[in-house]
Amino acid sequence: MLNYMEENQIVTLSMNDGKANAVSHAFVDDMNRALDQAEGSAKAIIIEGMPGKFSAGFDLEEFKKGPEATSALVNKGGRMLHRIFTLPQPVIAAVTGHAIAAGAFMLLAADVRVGVDGQYKIGANESAIGMTLPRFASELIEYRVPRHQIDQVAIGAHLYGPNEAVAKGFIDEVVPAEQLAERTKAIAEQLAGYPGGGYAGNKHLFRAEYADRILASLG
Repeated sequence: MLNYMEENQIVTLSMNDGKANAVSHAFVDDMNRALDQAEGSAKAIIIEGMPGKFSAGFDLEEFKKGPEATSALVNKGGRMLHRIFTLPQPVIAAVTGHAIAAGAFMLLAADVRVGVDGQYKIGANESAIGMTLPRFASELIEYRVPRHQIDQVAIGAHLYGPNEAVAKGFIDEVVPAEQLAERTKAIAEQLAGYPGGGYAGNKHLFRAEYADRILASLG
């Protein structure tokens, strides 16, 4: 379930399926519909998870259907992440808990990532489950993760607590849980107040090469 709320041209998209916020076909469809609506009116977008979980990644039940089903979902999810990465509006992730694999890639695609303090993990675990990262994931990792950390993060499949995840490039700051909503709203309001198209233009300037490679890799 994706709840859409707009106040003063700031849209909050709340992910809460009561389970793990797995990235399924329905999840991607809901996110794209919400982004269609937000792009028309929002000056900033907040994407938040539910208590304890941001997103556990792709729906593994879909992967059990075979290579074609796996490829279809991965490419569909990759296009959603490309869209988040290239939105002209500021995108702020409110990291409420576990963000694994595609959940972690959503953080890499967002502009500002604020995590709650707590006992949860963030990371790309593909090596540990026998999968090779899709190109969109490697590009997002290259964009965000410090070069000397990539082997550990992407090849070693390490998972990190929130404070470690700051050093690895997955999130920008950690706040107490009771301050998360206030902090993400304050960031959204600040960025939404920037005049003209400078924010969008500079975002495109620095991300275009990565975004182009992501798009070219998607089936």
